[in-house]
Amino acid sequence: MKLPCLLIALLAAPLIALPAHAHGEKKHAAAAPAAAEQTAWGIAGTPAQLIRTISIDMTDAMRFTPDQLTVKEGETVRFVVRNTGRMLHELVIGTPDELAKHAALMARFPNMEHDEAYMVHVDPAKTGEIVWHFNRAGSFELACLIAGHYQSGMRGTITVIPKQGAAK
Repeated sequence: MKLPCLLIALLAAPLIALPAHAHGEKKHAAAAPAAAEQTAWGIAGTPAQLIRTISIDMTDAMRFTPDQLTVKEGETVRFVVRNTGRMLHELVIGTPDELAKHAALMARFPNMEHDEAYMVHVDPAKTGEIVWHFNRAGSFELACLIAGHYQSGMRGTITVIPKQGAAK
C-alpha cells in the first residue's frame, strides 16, 4: 500500500515544482538574475558599472514619462520604473523591429513566459528597475508590450550617441 502512495508522490513532485508564472504575473524582483546576453541595443549592466539613474513613470494613459531619452555609448544606466496606474505595465528595451514583432506575438499569446534583463514588469503603485549597459550606438525604443498597450502608443525612444572618434 505504501508503494502506490510513494509512486504518486514522486510523479506529482515535478508538477508542483514547475513555475506558475505567466508574462503578466511574473515578479522580476523575485526572479533569479538573467544571464547577460549581448543584444543589438546593449547588454545587462551591473550596479558597479552605473553612470546614472533615469526615473520613468508609466501610466494607464499608455504613456511613459519621459518618453525621449539620450544616453552615451558606453553608459550603464539604472532605470527606476514607477507604475502610477491601476493596471500592470512593463518596460522593455529593444529595436523598433524587435519590439513590433514581440508586441504582435504578445497580442496573440498574452500569457507568454519570459524574463529578460532588458524588461521589467511593474504592478500598480510599485517600482521596478533595469540596469542596462548601452554598448551599441543607435536609435532604440522602450515599450510596454502587454497586449494593447504598445498598440495604444505606450512607447518611447532611446538615442545612444556614439563615443567620440567611433566609426559610424
